[in-house]
Amino acid sequence: MAATPALQAAEAAGIAFSLHEYEHDPRGSSYGDEAAEKLGVDARRLFKTLVVSIDGALAVACVPVSAQLDLKRLGKRARMADKAQAQSATGYVSGGTSPLGQRKRLPTHLDASALEHETILVNGGRRGLQLELDPRDLVRLTDAHVHAIASDA
Repeated sequence: MAATPALQAAEAAGIAFSLHEYEHDPRGSSYGDEAAEKLGVDARRLFKTLVVSIDGALAVACVPVSAQLDLKRLGKRARMADKAQAQSATGYVSGGTSPLGQRKRLPTHLDASALEHETILVNGGRRGLQLELDPRDLVRLTDAHVHAIASDA
């Protein structure tokens, strides 16, 4: 398996992590639901990485697959970022965006529910690859702002 920038960042930081690979189905409608199902992981522990625009500045928001991002909790003028703009800034394609190893390190917002788990899974930098790590390591590596940003799906 070729190392992604996300894996390189985790290795360089010296944190403990494990990888979970699955065969991605390009016909699937939800990357996160597909990953949770194929890996047999509770969707509350699997966090999707969404690129957003807050007052015109890009950031990432990580919320459980089982929930929706509540944009209002990020600010009045928060919206989902344009896919091309997100790909250009992060270096990752949609469905393969990781909070680690981005081309341009974006401010990170992590839903507070992440800290309820011993480990969580985030995208490993490509479709079909998840990286499992301690959420506190993710906070440290991304300097994440941890707050309630998810609402029930």
